Amino acid sequence: MLIERINRIFILALCFFVLPIRGRANKKQSSYSNILIIPSGKLGDIVCATPVLYAVRQKFPEAKIFVLGNKMVKAILGNSGLVDVYIDDESFIRNILKIRKSKIDFGLTNGSGFMKLAELYLSGIPLISAPIVVNDNIIQETKPYKLLSKFAVRTDFISGDYMPRQYLSLLEPVDIFEDKTEKHLGFSKKAEEKILKFLQDKNLDSKTDLIVGISPSAGNKIKLWKAERFAQIADYLYQRYNAKIVIIGGKGDIKETEEMLKYMNKDTFSVDTTGVFNIDELKGLVSKLSLFVSVDTGPIYISEAFNVPTIDIVGPVDENCQPPIGAFHKIVKWDKRENPAMTALTMRNYNYKEARAQTDNITVEMVIEKIDELILFINKKSKSFLLELKNILLMDFFFF
Repeated sequence: MLIERINRIFILALCFFVLPIRGRANKKQSSYSNILIIPSGKLGDIVCATPVLYAVRQKFPEAKIFVLGNKMVKAILGNSGLVDVYIDDESFIRNILKIRKSKIDFGLTNGSGFMKLAELYLSGIPLISAPIVVNDNIIQETKPYKLLSKFAVRTDFISGDYMPRQYLSLLEPVDIFEDKTEKHLGFSKKAEEKILKFLQDKNLDSKTDLIVGISPSAGNKIKLWKAERFAQIADYLYQRYNAKIVIIGGKGDIKETEEMLKYMNKDTFSVDTTGVFNIDELKGLVSKLSLFVSVDTGPIYISEAFNVPTIDIVGPVDENCQPPIGAFHKIVKWDKRENPAMTALTMRNYNYKEARAQTDNITVEMVIEKIDELILFINKKSKSFLLELKNILLMDFFFF
């Protein structure tokens, strides 16, 4: 910890040394050929940054879009058509050398990481956009980050506001003023073929069956809802709607899945995919679902990106910050919760006891109520669409 602090101080001093030579990274260009995006956070956060990539692609179709990130970032964004070059996230010096070699015109980071902002600045990028939170003391924003952010074009972020829209505001320095927050993902043909075979082998038909994905796990354990309750939800969906349950999770989620299966009715149709698929294949699987149910965790954002209806058991999470929004997305929260214990920017600075209570006090009945509302709405929309289609066909027939 002490070594890291000394290292940050040294790097900040280096940035101050360079400042009189290169000046602030606030220099607009007449055109932008190479644009670098550094998305921060976990799986769901990366998905929520895709509107930024999409907006850049629409504004600058001829530009080459670079993304710096680890293998997970590459897997999430792979086959989306939004990234031209991936820069593997390695050491501080290696990253700077690779960025300099890429001759970036404009770079942005949507997180408050000092090291990533320093990499951008010391790479000599003429124009850099970075966020600064103006209404809260965010633990992630260290003093070195706050100082270094003054060397770039700072964009005000408000803790509690919708994050995907705030990410888009980071593009205003290059005259992109966009508020469309639709998420964009894709998957490979190989993943598509594997998933289609998997569905066939498990007797699942995405065109006729109500296939419900359930993830009983969460990347942040404070969000975990009891596995026994997920089991009751699965049983209800099978008994009430003849749904086919697909349990989704990574290799680290086996414990939660086993716990859920232990409580489930043996007659409930279920398929366990925990730890079976990589991220590319997971995207393909999620795209075939009819509905997805989980706490606020990564796969629920993949579902949103593929227009799969969701039930988000938000627990202590602020539903205004990041969870899927729209008619096909329902959130479930404790009705006596006065204020959410966590926002997208305060995931490491919260009252543990209160956060836990805001999750534990969500009942099975609360979730079922939202499921019934959503399925009824989906059915009504489907019937309305079929009726409209029937009327169009009849009109065409009589006109002919």
